Parts: sequence; structure tokens; C-alpha cells
Amino acid sequence: MLVLLPPSEGKAASGRGAPLDLASLSLPGLTEARATVLEELAGLCAGNEDKAREVLGLSEGLRGEVAKNAELRTAGTRPAGEIYTGVLYDALGLASLDPAAKRRAARSLLVFSGLWGAIRVTDRIPSYRCSMGVKLPALGALGAYWRTPMASVLPEAAGEGLVLDLRSAAYAAAWKPKGEVAGRTATVRVLHAPTRKVVSHFNKATKGRIVRSLLTAGAVPQGPAELVEALRDLGYEVEAQAPAKAGQAWALDVLVAEVH
Repeated sequence: MLVLLPPSEGKAASGRGAPLDLASLSLPGLTEARATVLEELAGLCAGNEDKAREVLGLSEGLRGEVAKNAELRTAGTRPAGEIYTGVLYDALGLASLDPAAKRRAARSLLVFSGLWGAIRVTDRIPSYRCSMGVKLPALGALGAYWRTPMASVLPEAAGEGLVLDLRSAAYAAAWKPKGEVAGRTATVRVLHAPTRKVVSHFNKATKGRIVRSLLTAGAVPQGPAELVEALRDLGYEVEAQAPAKAGQAWALDVLVAEVH
């Protein structure tokens, strides 16, 4: 099972570990593309601060994020699973998983990123600020930039099992499963059961809980249909829509009674 996650906008501070080593990151087929984005982002942020804030869409109060990006090559690192914070990652609670569940997380979780493309939660990175919606001056929109390298790397990473896609739209733009991979991919919406409306804050929390539940239970569904059964066994109310034709993903709705 491969679980595709969005990053979090908020991030913990860089660690005290060794500086970034691009060659050590997972999915080495993305190394060259990562180096290109890193070079432009760091260069942009080491120059005109106001221009960098405009490009990155940062408010005056987030001016410090520009300086952080300028020092990406020399900043300390820590595992990506410790860098990413926010609602989804709080609910996922990687640090409090038992050892077996942590090993499953290391194998199955893949976090998408405007800067790194996609990384494992065990990859050591510095704290940074660069969303997939950013348009860097020389590279353009990062969502479009990543499509080519992702197209050659992600199908192999997906292996032959289930792909659980929990990304937001901006990050889904970087790679869309196609062909037979799409047929074993499931996307998830979280709906408020009484109103059938999509929820926002609780959407992230529920997705984090779903991943935690699967990891803790040791569930290894082989495809979307098996995922539906696994989630129901874990106490989730799930409605599933199989693809109407080949090359499309399954659509799962997880219904929640309370929005908190």
C-alpha cells in the first residue's frame, strides 16, 4: 500500500542534524529536479526579500520564511515526519505509533512537496516554505514542473498494490495515476453525514486518523474494494464508487457525524 499525503503549511523548525544531502533522499529519480528547484528557491530568497515574499505568497508576518529558504543548503535537518505539523499530521501522530506501525509508515507514506516533489517520512530535510502552487520565475508553476519527473518515478513507487490518495488538489496536480495504477487507486472525501457537505478542518483530521488506524491495525488492503472493507471493520462509515471505466480511480466518501 502506498499512501499519498499533502505536506503541511506549518512546519517545525529545522533540526540539528547534518545539512541536506539530496542524494540521500528516497526516489532518487527526482534528485535532479529537486536540485533545480532548490537552487532557484534558495537563490530567489537570498536576493530581493520583497520579491521573494510576493512569489511565495507570504504576508509581512511571514517574512522570516524567506530567510529560512535562503539557508536551505546549510540548515540542519530532521525526518520529514517531524518537520510536517498541522491538523492531518497531529491526527496521524507518527511519533506515538508503536514500532511496527512506524515501520509500516516508513514504507508506505509518501508526502508530496513543491520543493522535494515527493519524499518518505524518514527522509531528512530542513524546514522550508514552498507550496506546490508557487510559480518560480525560471520554472513556472511547480505543479506543472513536477509532472514530467513524477511520471517516470511514481508508477514504480506505487508497486503493484493499493494507492490511497489523500492529497489536496494542488498536490494532486503533480502526478495523476494512470492506466492500471489508476484502477487500484482510491481517493477520499470526508463528508458531514447529516448535510452531505464536504468538511475542511475535519477533513484533514479524519484523513490523519484513517492513516493511523490502518497503520496501527496492520491492515494491508490489496485494492480499493479491500480498503473499503478494512475501513468499515475499523469503524468508519464509507461509501464507495467504483470507476465507470478503465483508467479511473475509485472514489470513497467517509461520512462523519460530528465536525470538530
